[in-house]
Amino acid sequence: MIRKGITIAVCLFFISKTLLAQDKASTNSGGCQVPLSRQIFHDYVDAAQKNLGNLTSSGIDRLQCSIETDSLIKAQDKVRYLRGIENLLKFFAAGYKNKETANKLLPQAIHAYESCMVADKNGRSIEPVIEKASYEVGSLIISGTKIAFEKNVGFKAGQQLLVLKYCSLHPDQTFQTLRENPDMPFADSLVKAVAKKYPAQLYTYAQANNKLGYTIRNITDDNFVKTVVRMSRSKSGQQYFPFLDNVVKGKITMAELDAAEKDSVLYYRLLVKTRIEYVQRAMNKDTAIAYAELEARLRQKASDVFVTTINGLHERPDAVRFKSILPLTAQELYYLAVLTDGLIYTSSYTNGVYPQIMKKINNRGDSLLPSVHYDHYRKFISQAAAYNTLGGFLASFPDSKSADELMKTFVSQLEESAGLEDGVDVADSYASIAETLPDRAKEMLKNVQANYERNKSQGNARGQAIYTILDKLFLSADSSNGIDLTKELGIPPVYRVPFSSLTNEKGEVIVQVFFFGDEDGKLDFGIFQSMFPRTHWTIDKSNPQWILIKSTKDKPISIYANIPFDEETGKDDMAQSALRNYLRENNIKPTVTINRGHSYHANTTIAYMAPSSRIVFMGSCGGFNLINAILQKSPDAHIVASKQIGKRDINKPFIQLLMDKLRAGADIEWIPFWKEFRKNARVDGFDDYIPPHKNLGVIFIKAYSLSRS
Repeated sequence: MIRKGITIAVCLFFISKTLLAQDKASTNSGGCQVPLSRQIFHDYVDAAQKNLGNLTSSGIDRLQCSIETDSLIKAQDKVRYLRGIENLLKFFAAGYKNKETANKLLPQAIHAYESCMVADKNGRSIEPVIEKASYEVGSLIISGTKIAFEKNVGFKAGQQLLVLKYCSLHPDQTFQTLRENPDMPFADSLVKAVAKKYPAQLYTYAQANNKLGYTIRNITDDNFVKTVVRMSRSKSGQQYFPFLDNVVKGKITMAELDAAEKDSVLYYRLLVKTRIEYVQRAMNKDTAIAYAELEARLRQKASDVFVTTINGLHERPDAVRFKSILPLTAQELYYLAVLTDGLIYTSSYTNGVYPQIMKKINNRGDSLLPSVHYDHYRKFISQAAAYNTLGGFLASFPDSKSADELMKTFVSQLEESAGLEDGVDVADSYASIAETLPDRAKEMLKNVQANYERNKSQGNARGQAIYTILDKLFLSADSSNGIDLTKELGIPPVYRVPFSSLTNEKGEVIVQVFFFGDEDGKLDFGIFQSMFPRTHWTIDKSNPQWILIKSTKDKPISIYANIPFDEETGKDDMAQSALRNYLRENNIKPTVTINRGHSYHANTTIAYMAPSSRIVFMGSCGGFNLINAILQKSPDAHIVASKQIGKRDINKPFIQLLMDKLRAGADIEWIPFWKEFRKNARVDGFDDYIPPHKNLGVIFIKAYSLSRS
């Protein structure tokens, strides 16, 4: 037994010696010896390196070895630092996909990590390292390697430094960041630093029932913050806010604002007066606080108080309809017009707002724009062109050269505008000007081309893009110019829809018509069917949920129209859904979509319409405002929409003419088509229908986006 016990002991001794020898002999990828007990943590680091692909750095292997060979680092701390490296690499791989950024940051992050590790093992704070590092590197250390340094004396200070760095990089997110990090000792200083730049956010967060809200409300050494807090705690705070700059400067009191708010005309008048003052200040590089918020409130009041009222009274005598706007000055009426573009009815503008503007300005158009410091003047010109009042407006200038100069300025220096709105106004105006003021249109084209050459000589890529697009859009109005917009700008033709683009592989045009089950919809459905005589069409009523109308002569046209069941039963929607599913399942793709419902039905039509639609007719009230939504669904659609009340006596001749053209296999040339349509629909309200070629602003935005991508 003794001999057997000695044998076992000897075996165990040699096995343990062998294992120890293996532990000491194990090496990592950097070539240094690693105890077997920590090899797995080196393997984790190596695996994280492999996930970085070509971004791996020899600095990582060196760092692993420096941890292993440093006799002053305890075994458990070595594991902690190795886990930190692993997490750093994983965090890095998840956050930085851009190779250029990654190649730059990775060596910096490794160096910063090593500096933190040196400080940590010597009992010093890592805060100085985080302070010197960029936000990105600091975030990798603090957020990615928390396991390594969370017990360091400087870890919390490093977190706070990161918050400060982030807010410096993204000041617009300061309030949100402070809400998410409520214990920052410098919160009040940050609030005061960004308060004037983001007053609306200050107002919102001052109302909050949380630690940040408490911090804001307890700032007593900043008059601006105190004023906003006072507003935020008032029931009328939203009414005060647009005037914030003047309240802070003592130009107006909240008591005076209270008095004005009680009278809608006085309050609107004060908004206009303040807007004109703010615009003048902006021209002198002094942008008022809450500048944008004041315009938003002015737009809201113009729409809600005045334009909605006069639109709603469109069937009443003008004396009744326009009574509410009679007290307004020319400037107040001006803002009423330019800030409600797309909402104001044609008759509201031509019969009420515009005549009153000219009357109040003594029929001197040359004095109107200077009195508002040319604020939104491109919108005013574009609007006047659309409503056919531009010729009269320019004729009211005593000096014709001043009118010429205005129109030259209208198309000039668009590259200096912050966004694309000014370019959109110029684009939208051209078709109307070409139609009613052809000589002006020719000058516009010359000025566009001159501005292109100017931007080209200055090397301004944005300007060249803007004026190239306008030039091609304007030239393509005349087919004799031979402009191929698809080739030139990557967009479909604007002034025409080729018949070939509407047909499927069988040469057939598919039309889908949406009807709704209210009384008007049921009546329209009957009238619609009567438009297709048996001499040229057949109507198949075999399906219980929709009808199919097919041409029997000339080009093959198939029209699918759902039956307008009583919408209260829900069968209406079921029929539309069933038809949509049938078309999808049978790969039938409509290229013409017609909405025969009211404005509140339009969203349903857009939701169900086919993305393949190339012509979309929204014969509903206010369809013009849905243009962007339609283009989101069908980017290449040519859209016909109404700005006002969709009328049966206008919708019917449009559909009739369109079907005749399609049956004949004709291209849809919008300019001659619209002239023919006008002759067929001699009904009040026709001018509220907007043809696709007068929606050039939307096309301009699309072409510009393509050019910049």
